[in-house]
Amino acid sequence: MRQKNNLKSLDTFVDEQYGLKGTPKRDEFEKGYEGFKLGFLLQQARLKKGMTQEELAEKCGTNKGYISKIENNIKEVRFSTLQKIVELGLGGRLEFSIKL
Repeated sequence: MRQKNNLKSLDTFVDEQYGLKGTPKRDEFEKGYEGFKLGFLLQQARLKKGMTQEELAEKCGTNKGYISKIENNIKEVRFSTLQKIVELGLGGRLEFSIKL
């Protein structure tokens, strides 16, 4: 007997679990996702450079615990601090875009 394919797209799953874009529950989810994404991007950049959290923290003038909290979406980061982490710590360039 052949099983029915119950796979859903990520967009469909998120719509069902958190509501459509523009609803309060979905907005809260999107806000959390952006924080997670930022931490994940920093972690991937750090690992690509072959650095430990401690090495990154030392290069940008903070501590390992702070880097860990950012990477794990526990702590929000100020723009100026994020800029130091990316530019001084990782030797990169921070770029932003606004999508409307």
